[in-house]
Amino acid sequence: MISYEKEILRIKADCYSNQWQIDTVIGLRNYINNNFNEKLNLDLFSRIRFVSKYHLLRLFKRYYGQTPNQYLIDKRIQKAKEYIKKGFSISETCYKVGFESLGSFSSLFKRKTGFSPKSYQKSNFR
Repeated sequence: MISYEKEILRIKADCYSNQWQIDTVIGLRNYINNNFNEKLNLDLFSRIRFVSKYHLLRLFKRYYGQTPNQYLIDKRIQKAKEYIKKGFSISETCYKVGFESLGSFSSLFKRKTGFSPKSYQKSNFR
C-alpha cells in the first residue's frame, strides 16, 4: 500500500471512530453501576459525560437497547433482589437501592419481577 493511502486510512479511522461514543456509554454505565443508590437523572448524566442529554440518551439506547433510566431501574431491582435474599427488610431495601417511595418501589418491583417485594421475600425464605 502506498504511504498516502495509509495516511488516508489513518485519518479516516481518527475522524470516523466510534471510540468516543463507546467510551461515553461505558463510562455512564459504570457510573450508574457504582452510584445506583443515589438520586440520578439525565441532566446529571449529561454533565458528567459532557454531552447533550438527548444525544446521550440516543447513544445509550443504541448501544444497550434501553435508556439510562431503564438501565438504572433494572440495576436497582437487581440489587433489591440481592438485598432481600440477604435478609434486609422491604423498606430498608427500598431506600438502600435509591428509591424515595416505598409505593413506587413496590409497583416497579412487581412489574419487573412478577412478584411483590413481600412475595419475593417469602419465596426466598422457604
